[in-house]
Amino acid sequence: MRKRIFDIVSASNNNDKARTVYDSLMIIVISLSIIPLAFKQEYAAFIVTDKICAAVFIIDYLLRWATADIKFGSRSVVSFIRYPFSPMAIIDLLSILPSVTVLNQGFKLLRIIRMLRALRVLRAFKFLRYSKNAEIIMNVFKRQKKALSYVMVLALGYIVISALIVFNVEPESFDSFFDAVYWATVSLTTMGYGDIYPVTTTGRIVTMVSSIFGIAIIALPAGIITAGYMSEIGNVSKDENEDEKSE
Repeated sequence: MRKRIFDIVSASNNNDKARTVYDSLMIIVISLSIIPLAFKQEYAAFIVTDKICAAVFIIDYLLRWATADIKFGSRSVVSFIRYPFSPMAIIDLLSILPSVTVLNQGFKLLRIIRMLRALRVLRAFKFLRYSKNAEIIMNVFKRQKKALSYVMVLALGYIVISALIVFNVEPESFDSFFDAVYWATVSLTTMGYGDIYPVTTTGRIVTMVSSIFGIAIIALPAGIITAGYMSEIGNVSKDENEDEKSE
């Protein structure tokens, strides 16, 4: 029974109809739980929906916790102690806590957490667990993490260097070094909000150079992710064809 529960709530099996139904159900519940964040008012329907969604999330969390030993492949108490500290389990718990205050108004600590309504946004990350496309993208990031980390270091280095240059070239336009870092980040991503900008000729030349090199740096992760995504799609298609042949 526990093995079957694990297969439904945790195992990655595209041919398991029960797992597909469960994933679809959870995606619907997650979507319903996020809708109230788009409204400032608290409607009665939202409160009821939130209670139902919270109950589903709690059941899902407990089922995953109960099968933690199967997940980690170790039939010991350590697996059950380890699970609550895993990244996705922490996200699950933080997304549940704001709703628990609705069910238990007497707990002052949870009232404080209830004020942090934005914690419900963490429920969006639960899509990573139930969406096959999100799973593919996560696999891409895992396989390309070394290349992406190199690009991240390059981007951070470029931001710091650009900020140091412009901060020393035109200090009157930036109140602090953090403002220069903010400007460099915006320039790197080619967003150009226009709230902070150089006004001298030298500062504008630095901005132009920064923007040109920024385009090149931003293009690197896009190419890496695209190539990794296409490779992952090919692997998924290959696995599906092999499963069909074996059947």
